[in-house]
Amino acid sequence: MQASRARLFKEYKEVQREKAADPDIQLVCDDSNIFKWTALIKGPSETPYEGGVFQLAFAVPEQYPLQPPQVRFLTKIFHPNVHFKTGEICLDILKNAWSPAWTLQSVCRAIIALMAHPEPDSPLNCDSGNLLRSGDVRGYQSMARMYTRLAAMPKKRLAARIILITGQSNPV
Repeated sequence: MQASRARLFKEYKEVQREKAADPDIQLVCDDSNIFKWTALIKGPSETPYEGGVFQLAFAVPEQYPLQPPQVRFLTKIFHPNVHFKTGEICLDILKNAWSPAWTLQSVCRAIIALMAHPEPDSPLNCDSGNLLRSGDVRGYQSMARMYTRLAAMPKKRLAARIILITGQSNPV
């Protein structure tokens, strides 16, 4: 457990030092527990998640970095590799392809890459996976964009878009 604490403190210092280096990821350690982290990641550009900010929760095991962290989306997301209700993520590096070389920051980068390149053949969200497997990319992107707007966009920006679209500040 001491080795995992040392590793997490090292990662914490690295995150603090390089905050501006990766503007798409904001990793924060829980003040009272080094084994609990949250992250805010920006939706990748040119995807239905663009413009969204998604919150992740990390539960780091005491055997870290020999075992992967448990990561889940706290923000609702329509994606074939993310369980819609629990936020569980199907990503090989969080399961059988884990290596101690991965860091919490690099896990965030891998999740952003997964958002941009979904794997519909191993879905946790069957509706999303079925849309992509059947070739309905437009349907998938439409649903993903809708949930991004509803769950991952700042409410002010969403309200501004509603006003822009409807011309009313209180659409009924």
